[in-house]
Amino acid sequence: MSEVEETIKRIKDHKGVRGILIVNHEGKTLRTTMDPGETHKYGNQITQLALKARHCVRDVDCQNDLAFMRIKTKFFEIMVAPGKDYLLIVLQCLADEEKYA
Repeated sequence: MSEVEETIKRIKDHKGVRGILIVNHEGKTLRTTMDPGETHKYGNQITQLALKARHCVRDVDCQNDLAFMRIKTKFFEIMVAPGKDYLLIVLQCLADEEKYA
């Protein structure tokens, strides 16, 4: 098993993880554990948001960069870890909202 597959499996085994998505900076899906509809929805929207967040961080301090982004909604937590060539997006149900998993 590749290192990427091992990492995906390790993250997926955490309680409440609904899906994992790896996309390039254009939003093209490289790996996913979600259905095609959710993959497209989250991949496109979160990629755009992460790129805007990265630009905001750089506008404030050009020596800085976005290291991690966490978005908490009423039902989910979306975590984004940017890499050099990709974004790792994890969608996790909040503890009280496991019914949405």
